[in-house]
Amino acid sequence: MRAVQSCAMAWIGACVMSFGLLLAGEQAGQAREAAAQKRSAAQDSATEATLSETLNANTVSIVTGTPGGTYFRTGADLAFVLDDGDKLRILPILGRGAGANAYDLRFLKGVDLGFVRTDTLDQLRQDKRLKEIEKRIHYVAKLFNDELHVIAPKEISAISDLAGKRVSFDVKGSGTDYSGRAMFRELGLAVEAVNVDQPTALEMLRRGELEAVVSVAARPVGIIAGFEPAGRFHLVTVPYSDRIGEAYVPATLTGADYPKLVDGSKPVETLAVGTILGVYNHPKSSERYRKLERFTTAFFDRFERFLAPQHHPKWREVNLAASVPGWTRFQPAQDWLDSHREDTPSQTEVERFLSEQPQGAAADKEEVYQAYLRWRRAQRPEYGMVRR
Repeated sequence: MRAVQSCAMAWIGACVMSFGLLLAGEQAGQAREAAAQKRSAAQDSATEATLSETLNANTVSIVTGTPGGTYFRTGADLAFVLDDGDKLRILPILGRGAGANAYDLRFLKGVDLGFVRTDTLDQLRQDKRLKEIEKRIHYVAKLFNDELHVIAPKEISAISDLAGKRVSFDVKGSGTDYSGRAMFRELGLAVEAVNVDQPTALEMLRRGELEAVVSVAARPVGIIAGFEPAGRFHLVTVPYSDRIGEAYVPATLTGADYPKLVDGSKPVETLAVGTILGVYNHPKSSERYRKLERFTTAFFDRFERFLAPQHHPKWREVNLAASVPGWTRFQPAQDWLDSHREDTPSQTEVERFLSEQPQGAAADKEEVYQAYLRWRRAQRPEYGMVRR
């Protein structure tokens, strides 16, 4: 009996020990699993944090314009040409036009760059709420010109005929709203200004509810080119005079731009205002300044790529070295120009090349573009070399 009891006790003890070992093992396994889950969560968190840091450290945003417009299309060109994987990304943002872009660039968090105009500083100086605006917004480069379009009945034979008449200047806050009105003031022309969107304005013009529709935008403007005048409307000549301020320059609109609105082969004289690539001047010690420095270097280094046929033709008007009176160039842009004086492409070079081509030459854009690059390398053997 005692032997049986001893065996039973031993068996029970063994069972208890086994259970304890199993329990301890299970607890240890749970602890290891919990630790592994913590490590995994920490790793995931670290990975997400790293990804977030990488994306934000290498992305710059640019406020452009309305869908289909020149600013929108050139903003898309910037995004495609300058994309460099994890090193640089350009994020275009739809904007309301050059007038509103200036405020977005100055005040909206996360906006680094924007398409604004050479008369933007004058616009902002008139806003008494703003201080030291010249120190806040600089420019990377002057880009292309935006032309003044005035569409009116053919009975309006001169711009002065619009005095006192109802004229639309697009929606309030748009680039046309500011630059168009400013151009009319420079002309000494007082009109009854109306603010409606362009499609509505053109219909009002057709119904006789307006005497003219104004658009300040890079030619050709799609909605104007698509307007059916039915023999009743045309683009009004706007002559340039010495009394017009330095922000505005003479320009022309041709039958090639607007075959329905320009009679014959004679171009229509008008005014234009320059578009610039504006930049918020962050403190030099900030990460955002360093991002914009990388953007600037990439923009200048790869500028030739914007001249390819698939990109907006307005890029071919750009002279990177052109200065803008009254504006301060972003210091990294000035530094790049100072070190690449002989490498900077100019509109004059393109015009010279085109003038040397035989009349009636094939109009294959890609062939012309490649021929230009070959010509430029022949003119300047050092072309393409990047000096550091």
